[in-house]
Amino acid sequence: MNIEPEQQQEWIRQNSLEYGGLIAIGLVLVQPLMTEDTLDVTAKICVVAFAVAIPLLAALVMVGRQEAFRGRPTPSVLVSAAKGFAEGCAFIGIVAGFWHITWIAGVAMLGAGFIALGVHSAGYWRLERDRLLPRPTRRTS
Repeated sequence: MNIEPEQQQEWIRQNSLEYGGLIAIGLVLVQPLMTEDTLDVTAKICVVAFAVAIPLLAALVMVGRQEAFRGRPTPSVLVSAAKGFAEGCAFIGIVAGFWHITWIAGVAMLGAGFIALGVHSAGYWRLERDRLLPRPTRRTS
């Protein structure tokens, strides 16, 4: 599969934005829990998930800077595995953080997250499929 260099650069930019955003969300959710004497189960899940995710996401931001400098994504299997694991931990942390506030918010976040994944996938694949189809030519009279 031959991927355009511009597409690779866009993926690198999007990933860096995503990782930075997840770090910020994690810090916002975990910060008020740091001063609590005791945490319930959902708060503990949130804290532990972000304790794993934040360092991995920070490393991925740094890898992204190197990818942008070199103009191509890394083919590293370890980096690919870290991406999925860090994103998964961050999602678990976000759901647990909202669940800590109220269980309905956690359920809503979980459901909306899966719907958002579907929306992103459908939009992306439609754009890529349409890119590969020949465009009809217009006749001008």
